[in-house]
Amino acid sequence: MPTHAHVIDRALDRIRAGYVFPGKTADIEAAIRRRLAAGDYEGLDGPSFCEAVTAHLQEVCPDRHLRLLWTEEPQDLNPGTQDDGRAAFLALLRAENQGIRRVEHLDGNIGLLDVRRIADAGEGGPAIGAAMQLVALSSALILDLRACRGGMPEGAALWCSHFFADDQVHLNDMYDRATDSTRQFWTSAHLPGPRYLDRPVYVLTSALTFSGGEDVAYTLQALGRAVVVGETTRGGAHPTLRHPVAEHILVTVPTARTINAVTGGNWEGTGVRPDVEVSAGDALETACKAALERLGA
Repeated sequence: MPTHAHVIDRALDRIRAGYVFPGKTADIEAAIRRRLAAGDYEGLDGPSFCEAVTAHLQEVCPDRHLRLLWTEEPQDLNPGTQDDGRAAFLALLRAENQGIRRVEHLDGNIGLLDVRRIADAGEGGPAIGAAMQLVALSSALILDLRACRGGMPEGAALWCSHFFADDQVHLNDMYDRATDSTRQFWTSAHLPGPRYLDRPVYVLTSALTFSGGEDVAYTLQALGRAVVVGETTRGGAHPTLRHPVAEHILVTVPTARTINAVTGGNWEGTGVRPDVEVSAGDALETACKAALERLGA
């Protein structure tokens, strides 16, 4: 088992090399090394050590994606076999039905999609299309993201594309530090399922909604395509890579930032603020009532 100092060395190397805001890395390193020298991590087991370092990272740099994670699954530390966590996340998505937990038909011809992860656009596209097919004949749609903990930017763009008529809608841009380049995300011309047009859409959020789930909520809200109902979300807008720094410890390093095409900003640190603020437990009922009123039912 490597020492805490060795893990911190490896983690700081990754942060210094990849963090999307390189000007902040010196302050991050100084703060963590000061804590290490003061003995703040002495006697902590693996999970507690990760929690403590994460709290200190976010204290000096309040980025929700910047953290150490403990994993029970042993990690391959051979650099030649690492893929920044992509393979593991794709496997998780397969095990969780590409993030789609539930599709339901509610009273008043309201469709409900309960989405817990935002899938990869390639592997997850058929499942997303199938879900949209099942709600295609509804009069209004509720997209429940209250338990959505994140996912893929390409998948977020694919979900959003179903709510616009063509490929002419600019969703957002993404600046990547490694390549010093900006990639544009537009609605897709060809989709795996039917488009959902000219009908009301409600997005449910909670204080747990994070990352890719926030992307979908923020984008649809900014473009005026959905009403967000629920709680302000957690506030993580920076796409992230995962690097093993010990057999059971990963460092997550935000390497890019999202720039919304309408607002010019994103939800980092602030979260997505709902249009209708209610507790997460009341969000579904509130959205159903609003949908029925809008439909004149």
